[in-house]
Amino acid sequence: MGATGSGKTTFVNMASGDNLAVGGDLESCTSVVQMCKPFGLDGRRVILVDTPGFDDTRTKDIDILAMIAAFLTTTYEEGKLLAGVIYMHRISDVRMGGLSVRNFRLLRRLCGEKTLKNLAIVTNMWGEVSHSVGEAREAELASKENFFKPALDKGAMLLRHTNTFDSAANILRHFIRSEPLPLQIQDEIVHKHMDLPETAAGVELHSELQALMRKHEQEIRMLKAEMSEALRLKENELRDEIRTEIHQLQGESNRFRRDAQEMASKYESEKSRLESQIRESAEAAKREQAKLINEYEGKLSEFEKKIQEGAPAWEVVELRMKIIALEKEMADMHPNNGGCTIC
Repeated sequence: MGATGSGKTTFVNMASGDNLAVGGDLESCTSVVQMCKPFGLDGRRVILVDTPGFDDTRTKDIDILAMIAAFLTTTYEEGKLLAGVIYMHRISDVRMGGLSVRNFRLLRRLCGEKTLKNLAIVTNMWGEVSHSVGEAREAELASKENFFKPALDKGAMLLRHTNTFDSAANILRHFIRSEPLPLQIQDEIVHKHMDLPETAAGVELHSELQALMRKHEQEIRMLKAEMSEALRLKENELRDEIRTEIHQLQGESNRFRRDAQEMASKYESEKSRLESQIRESAEAAKREQAKLINEYEGKLSEFEKKIQEGAPAWEVVELRMKIIALEKEMADMHPNNGGCTIC
């Protein structure tokens, strides 16, 4: 998780070897929650989950929260827990601005206080600043109450990513043996039966919308007073400008109001879509497994036949290698040593 352009998708691709689409510095390519292909690390099967930032260039914050919440609750109901959460932050940013503070605040509302020990705050883009500047910014982030200090005091980790595979793998190693815990939003929706707007993250986002609506309403009142004065003075051009501004502000206020009202319905819609997708994926996996088993059994029969017939050694070895490859493919589908999912 993290702001748009913070390197989330690049990190996922580097660690997993996958090829998810990567956006530019300010333009997001991640407009949905997406999982990389499973990969192995230290004998464990790992899946990384990439999410859009709450400052996404193409998707509203309400929709992003609905997508993330739907993914988290749907997978939780399927019995899957996150091993941890990675929050990406650019050390190249001169300061942690309002959007970054807000993004991290929403993340904490999603996670809750009890799961902060499974949160890694990962600074990256160290190659874009001098070492001394980077260290000074890192120290400020770790020591300021309005930045990362409260989360670090409650067990979160502050780690560096230096844009190498080894760096990414070392970060993931902090999670692959950790105890997976349900996030606050999973507990709120699944166990406490809250609607999304009632959750801590939903309340946070809803309060922002309410504040924006109050601000717009105040601006509209001021503009109406200016319009009355313009009418009194018969300043037609000024009156038309004010009327246009009022119309724009009223449109934005109505949009904010609709967004707040639609939060729950968007969550339900996204959750239904994900549940359908999970069912389809499970059915596809069963078909693939059945196909592999049939192929494996066929190769075993062929192998035994060649042994009995005294086939040339190279044919036996070649067939044996195919059988080993199939065994590995089947083991990867159902690992005995467990796995972990990191968001």
